[in-house]
Amino acid sequence: MYQRVLMKHHVLIVVTLTLLLGVPAGVFAQGDSATEKEVRDALEKYRTALTQHDAAALKQIWADNYTFINGAGEIVTKEQRLTNLDSRATSLDTITLGGDVNVRVYGADAAVATSRVTIKGKYSGKAVNGDYQSMSVWVKTSGGWQLVANQITPITGKQ
Repeated sequence: MYQRVLMKHHVLIVVTLTLLLGVPAGVFAQGDSATEKEVRDALEKYRTALTQHDAAALKQIWADNYTFINGAGEIVTKEQRLTNLDSRATSLDTITLGGDVNVRVYGADAAVATSRVTIKGKYSGKAVNGDYQSMSVWVKTSGGWQLVANQITPITGKQ
């Protein structure tokens, strides 16, 4: 009985290692790279488009199935964000990225960026003025980097 359990355990270890070693290295998060710089540039282009109310740029930046979770926890689609932008329900005066921007690249066509941001303006008709943690998920398409999802969470309490 003991040998049977031991054999199953060894087989499980061998199968697990085989699967892990067979996965291309590019699947795991990578450090500094040209791709990371591209994503950082896309973040800046996004920040600029939001503060300049540039709907044409945002239509290209946001993927068709884009999802945003705002600071109130509401889920907002690309179409809803564009409507809010057009009606000025969303009007961001300033967005300041913190010095803690972290970009993790997965392969050559996916990345997750996190940072602290300070925002002044309105989101979905609600005044915003404060510090948030931001997370954005980017995918590289034939047209360049597109934002597929992002979320901001208000920072409350002590830092």
